[in-house]
Amino acid sequence: MCQLLGMNCNTPTDILFSFEGFHKRGGETDHHADGWGIAFFEDKGCRLLLDDKPSITSPVAKLVRDYPIKSKHVIAHIRKATQGIINLANTHPFMREMWGQYWIFAHNGNLENFPQHQGCYYQAVGTTDSEQAFCYLLEQLRSKWCQPPSQQALFDEINRLAAEIRHYGVFNFMLSNGEALYSHCSTHLHYIIRQAPFNTAHLVDNDVSVDFATVTTLQDRVAVIATQPLTDNENWTALQNGELILFRDGLPLLRSTAH
Repeated sequence: MCQLLGMNCNTPTDILFSFEGFHKRGGETDHHADGWGIAFFEDKGCRLLLDDKPSITSPVAKLVRDYPIKSKHVIAHIRKATQGIINLANTHPFMREMWGQYWIFAHNGNLENFPQHQGCYYQAVGTTDSEQAFCYLLEQLRSKWCQPPSQQALFDEINRLAAEIRHYGVFNFMLSNGEALYSHCSTHLHYIIRQAPFNTAHLVDNDVSVDFATVTTLQDRVAVIATQPLTDNENWTALQNGELILFRDGLPLLRSTAH
């Protein structure tokens, strides 16, 4: 299946270290070679970079590795195709507008026989189960509320919809509107919070280390979320199956009960 990577911070931060290991999973240290993408929120704007080439050979991935884009919310995805051909329309993350905000979504898993909904507001462009699920989720939210609800009400409804959709199969996903990052686990998802006192981290997929104490301030706090841990000398926390966590300012602010 696919690989997910997310970052949520209390101050704009680059994702160069995590991405240095993550991009190797797209064809070198793992077999996920059917395209990749990454989204960076910057205030109300969002940079979305997609490529249907493997991330290990993608010129777009090289751009990301060479360009320290800083963001408080990042979602990246490396694809292993299960439904839909390999092309840009089927490449994650997907982006839509709702309530005057960009929403970004990436999915790891496979939803069998998920209904082909034809919504009033959102319809899939590609042919993946992932995009269908994203459009269905947004359709339900927009049909319920014309304006953004409270953070708790929105979290509860996303949790309810995630429970409904995962009946069709594996539904690990990340979702963000540039204000918070929602991470839902169906099988495998892990996170780590980096904050003072900072330590040195070493990548699993590449022999690269960084001493975060030399590149951060005492006020910085960063949450990194990934399908599998990216480092081999830090303690990552595994999400439970059926658990949804809302990350904000680098902290797990809300979490559901695992099912």
